[in-house]
Amino acid sequence: MTEPAPVTDWRGTVALLLASSTGGVGQHVRSLARGLTAAGASVLVCGPAATQEQFDFTGVGARFTPVEIPASPTPADARAVAALRRALAAERVDVLHAHGLRAGLVAVLARPAAPLVVTWHNAVLAGGLRGGVSRLVERVVARGVRVALGASADLVERAAALGATDARLAPVAAPALPAPRRRRAAVRAEFGVGPDQPLVLSVGRLHPQKRYDVLIDAAARWRSRTPAPVVVVAGSGPAYLPLAARISAARAPVTLLGHRTDVADLLAGADLALVTSDWEARQLFAQEAMRAGVPLVATAVGGLPELVGDAAVLVPPGDVDAVDAAVCGLLDDAAGRADLGRRGAERAATWPGEADTLAQLGALYAELAPAPGADGGPTEPGRDGHAPSTGRR
Repeated sequence: MTEPAPVTDWRGTVALLLASSTGGVGQHVRSLARGLTAAGASVLVCGPAATQEQFDFTGVGARFTPVEIPASPTPADARAVAALRRALAAERVDVLHAHGLRAGLVAVLARPAAPLVVTWHNAVLAGGLRGGVSRLVERVVARGVRVALGASADLVERAAALGATDARLAPVAAPALPAPRRRRAAVRAEFGVGPDQPLVLSVGRLHPQKRYDVLIDAAARWRSRTPAPVVVVAGSGPAYLPLAARISAARAPVTLLGHRTDVADLLAGADLALVTSDWEARQLFAQEAMRAGVPLVATAVGGLPELVGDAAVLVPPGDVDAVDAAVCGLLDDAAGRADLGRRGAERAATWPGEADTLAQLGALYAELAPAPGADGGPTEPGRDGHAPSTGRR
């Protein structure tokens, strides 16, 4: 992958904090760590050890300190808060940037001396007790941050409504995929797809938010098509077993591939990309599909309508009939698929890229932590002209 060109002259130290991640948030933090270090900034990534194993933050020039943040708020958060305080006390940190509400809560409770930025990556969809706790966490984080960033406009509005005094839009650009390593025919042969048989692809975490139950129920109807499409879903997650059982019961032509690192290859072999989520900000797979020129059917939720415009087919969430009609309509219209794929690629070319994301965040960090001696900048004594962080405000 081509290294991003330096796009910011900010040379301070930023700590990037994340909770458990197997997908978009981890990829985003890795992209930031790579770009910021390439531009000359100092980057410390804090998060669960498993995220370092998967995303290799140190491999792109960052330092890594384990901070084990549980998936849900528990008394174990106290250990995460203590670990984060130790990490912040060990070296000068100019800005602490947490990604997601779980990381944001730990960061707020740690009371850092450095300005705190939190990016909202996801909406709270759960109901009941869990949803109530999550909405309380939202409020605590919104009121405890210096700047709240939202990956989509609805998240910015949510943070402001909850009390954030400074809420801004910060679109998350999907990291550029590498070139496909395999030819289209080889990818399709892996799944036994015939020359005239459609291959429908979805990529994402196997989680109830993604509503793969809707995809499966729609796909079950496609068995009667000639030729019947092959549907593959790349991703891992807690919903694997119930989804596998649903596929079996419905006799749906769907294969769960598990975690894949060859999304570029999968897109090269696909005829159609499908997103059935109840909510997304700027879903990375939707961006990847449109960049690759693969026609996209997606739900009209969260930030997806503003992302895709009229360059994808949008359907209501949770609507099996609408998904069925949209997919079948495109499968029956080769010219329409080609036109949609072309318009999707053209739309994708207008989106901010990784360099734009880095430039925006570099400017924000410079605003919050100007260089020593700059107008309005810190002048306290200490290493490199900065006072060391104590980990407490």
